[in-house]
Amino acid sequence: MLVPKSVWICPHLADESSAAYSRTVTLCTTLAENARSHSPTDTETGSEDTSKMMHNGSSIKLLTGNSHPELAQMVAQKLGIPLTECTVKKFSDNETSVQIGESVREEDVFILQTGFNPSPFPFGAKARHYGHEGAIDQKRPGTPLPPLAKHNDLESRPTSPSKPSPLPLNDPNDLLMELLIMISACKTASARRITAVIPCFPYARMDRKDKSRSPITAKLVANMLQIAGCDHVITMDLHASQIQGFFEVPVDNLWTEPSMVRWVKENIPDWKNAIIVSPDAGGAKRATNLADRLDCDFALINRNRAKGDGPDAEGKMELLVGDVRNKIAILIDDMADTGSTIKTATQTLADNGAKEVYALVSHGLLSGESLQELSKMPLTKVVVTNTVSQAEHLKQANGKLEIMDVSPVLAESIRRTHNGESISLLFR
Repeated sequence: MLVPKSVWICPHLADESSAAYSRTVTLCTTLAENARSHSPTDTETGSEDTSKMMHNGSSIKLLTGNSHPELAQMVAQKLGIPLTECTVKKFSDNETSVQIGESVREEDVFILQTGFNPSPFPFGAKARHYGHEGAIDQKRPGTPLPPLAKHNDLESRPTSPSKPSPLPLNDPNDLLMELLIMISACKTASARRITAVIPCFPYARMDRKDKSRSPITAKLVANMLQIAGCDHVITMDLHASQIQGFFEVPVDNLWTEPSMVRWVKENIPDWKNAIIVSPDAGGAKRATNLADRLDCDFALINRNRAKGDGPDAEGKMELLVGDVRNKIAILIDDMADTGSTIKTATQTLADNGAKEVYALVSHGLLSGESLQELSKMPLTKVVVTNTVSQAEHLKQANGKLEIMDVSPVLAESIRRTHNGESISLLFR
């Protein structure tokens, strides 16, 4: 069965206002579900697979690895298609193997793999299979599954004299390697086009040579993706938009800004009394864009980063430009890793009389004990997207963490890319 284009195209996308765009995601999903519920059955149409969306003779094949299967499943549901059968294995020496379980010849392949996953992978797992039934773990025969004392702490993993402890299976380097292998596997299987959907781009912060002998690793990642056979990249809120220039293939850098606008209007009653704050000069453009959409004031914290790489090398806030007294301060940043930037900025805003402080972050890596530290700060909410899995973080958040779902935006970008439609409206 062919899903008509008109079913998925939302007329509100033609409206450039942020309020209209904010309704796009829900309306597109609802229209698609209604269309499927009133569509002819396989028997009536003679079709073998009613879930296929076809364009130019090819259908969407959506694959995923170990980085964020929950997000991939949500995207698949919104597209009305199943995940393509795929098994990701770890050999005993920790090398990665990928087996695609169905044909992708002349198909339009999308591989969703984000760059970071804080959730622990089951110890002793031989493989994880993805497909129509979701994720299924396959265990090594006879291998016990001892509990992990601490995530990503190799010393805490149970060891034996005869078998050393394996490396963390959700290491960012492993996830990148999974993506490269999946791309290569689809390329050699004669896929018509391969699009890497990378919600959180790995090594994005290493985008320039900021000191002697520093590598530009983001460029290296771009090269590897293209050598593997990637034809197109879809990502979200790159740390530096210039990373798109590292590629010779098309790159669509989607924005989380419309989702943030919608969240602010729906969850902060007095949002018109808010002031949008950038925690450093590098994020000023991002914050001013949001301030313009909301018609709110803007403030900037001039941040002087201390020299060094140790734990004491945290940035020092020097100057707050803007009046936050008795206002709701909304911090905007693209990434929260250790949380030190948000932590220091929150204290600066509180010291300058802010009534409430919210932190809106595109990519919530929240490594180590950062979430526990942030929960002690005078923050009303820390709001992140699900470009990175937040399942483990929600367990530690004490009610201060809230998630913005970006799966509808990713699904719509995949649908439009597949049908050869413009995605420029998704940037408004």
